[in-house]
Amino acid sequence: MVSDTPDRAPALVDLVRSLLDVRVWTAFDVDPEGRVLAGTDDLGSLQLVEIAPDGTRTALTDLPSRCSGRYLPGRRAVVVQHDTDGDEHMQLSLLDLARPLGRPARLEDLTPIVADPAHMHDLRDVTATSLVYSTNRRNDVDMDVVVRDLATGEERVVYDGGGYVAETVVSHDGRSTAVNRLSLQPNSMIVGVTGPAAAALDPSGGLLTDPDDRAFHVDLAWAADDQTLVMASNHGRELTASVRVPLDGGAWTTLVEDDAHDLDCWVSPDGSSIVVGALVDGTTALAVHEADGQKRCGVDLPADGIATVVWSADGRRLLVSITTPTDPGSLHLVDAGTGAATLVVDGRDGIPAEVRDRLVTPTTHRVPTPDGEQVPCFVYAASPGGDPALAGASVVHVHGGPEAAAHRVFSPVLQALSLLGLTVLVPNVRGSAGYGKRWYSLDDVDKRLDSVADLAALNAWLPDLRLGPGLDPRRSALWGGSYGGYMVLAGVSMQPSLWAAGVDIVGMSSLVTFLENTSGYRRAFREREYGSLEHDRAFLEKASPITYLDDIVAPLFVIHGANDPRVPLSEAEQVAAALEAKGIACELRVYPDEGHGLAKRVNRLDAYPAAMDFLRTHLARPQHEPASHEFAHQTTELP
Repeated sequence: MVSDTPDRAPALVDLVRSLLDVRVWTAFDVDPEGRVLAGTDDLGSLQLVEIAPDGTRTALTDLPSRCSGRYLPGRRAVVVQHDTDGDEHMQLSLLDLARPLGRPARLEDLTPIVADPAHMHDLRDVTATSLVYSTNRRNDVDMDVVVRDLATGEERVVYDGGGYVAETVVSHDGRSTAVNRLSLQPNSMIVGVTGPAAAALDPSGGLLTDPDDRAFHVDLAWAADDQTLVMASNHGRELTASVRVPLDGGAWTTLVEDDAHDLDCWVSPDGSSIVVGALVDGTTALAVHEADGQKRCGVDLPADGIATVVWSADGRRLLVSITTPTDPGSLHLVDAGTGAATLVVDGRDGIPAEVRDRLVTPTTHRVPTPDGEQVPCFVYAASPGGDPALAGASVVHVHGGPEAAAHRVFSPVLQALSLLGLTVLVPNVRGSAGYGKRWYSLDDVDKRLDSVADLAALNAWLPDLRLGPGLDPRRSALWGGSYGGYMVLAGVSMQPSLWAAGVDIVGMSSLVTFLENTSGYRRAFREREYGSLEHDRAFLEKASPITYLDDIVAPLFVIHGANDPRVPLSEAEQVAAALEAKGIACELRVYPDEGHGLAKRVNRLDAYPAAMDFLRTHLARPQHEPASHEFAHQTTELP
């Protein structure tokens, strides 16, 4: 991988591969006895593991593709959600834990509950008697919400109003369902209610929020009285807060707010408690609050990473998964009354000692842009033991979404790039979530190229980031997946003189063909962000990297899954074919058993080292150039 001195090259190769081979952990559920249902990719993709109160770990599944699950209340069983080779057509099956197999379950060991491989079935909620899922099987486009009686198999469609369903949650009496779906406004949601509780709403289809309101709602839960919903929302405000919304049309009540940060919230099953997470520059700070918003206690966990929370059914405990830049995922059981935490899984145990000592904690910066904005950015300094030929070289790593964010989480790719000797910039370009409504709205539709311009601002800022000998803006590459892959292609095509190379993973080369060919259930909700084929086609062409194909000079490394339902493989194939015809170096690696990204370790260990070797080839310092060279500012090139 690294053409360095003979003794250093093998050592770096081995360290990078061991880092990319690190196992990750995530939390799914906790039962009343304190057993934890977790996921780990020890077997090659994310599979289910049960952790007993005494710490004993039992591998539950070994399926051909990744899976997730929830305990079935009142029974020793797990509802398993699984797809085929990343196609995202989730199927729902039952795994009986009362009769242990003595080995991880395979597909033939599961009892199908909802089986229809041609369509999606996303698990939304589980009760003792039923499960709730959303599916596009009616017309391949709209998501219906179905409640299935587990004893009889009888199904009731409780919502068929169209759109893409993001959340559903059943009321405590089991008679009503809250449904949260995407609206046609950028990064906005519509909350509605079905069943008897909807009678309190106006007759416009049980809507609790206005479809025309540009507001984001998430983390829906029923209050204890089943007459009120609790959620995180930025309705009428810049940042999300924890709010209570009555079904009778009364005024919204703010429970917990923070003038400087977006908030997430997780409500206990009985509605008596709320865990609130403040998102602070890519990290989560947790606290437990009473139902009225009064703070009960802080949560005794590290505050330098991102946390997710699962409540136990009795509301006495929290299962918290936290990942930091140096921790691939530790699991904690937290006493909801005191905030005291007990470590269940220490994710750092799975990192080899020789790698653990070299992991980097990023620093946080604000990068100025020519139009006066400030781009939040995390910087991973190059490892002191990296390849000297890469001194002064950098990689700008752009997150997917675009309605998402880069967080301070464990990323083997970011750490491996640093280990090789590259400085890595991880920006939250305009349009990213987590910094308020104004920031995530700055790339909507005809503002798309303002986000691309942030890449040029990052490149221009490199000489100001005083790390070691200084960073050379001529030796900087782009790396990104999904929307981040689009940004890679946009950067090398619209700012061709700025970037030395690009690694595009499942990115869009044309916004037009992407929207034409993406899955039907996604099209309308991608158009709300990028623009519509009917009304904005000219701009979509202007914002498409393939429009500027003749300007590309940087070599590209392209990775794609053959079964990607979001960004079709054709997006990668068309740019690779065009660059090949033009004589520009472009390696395309297609994985037949993957979808939107690489979920299987064997494929990651094939693709990522090769991509890093590609970057080393194109970013290494020319032999005649001294390592101490200082680099002058260059003119910022805007698209």
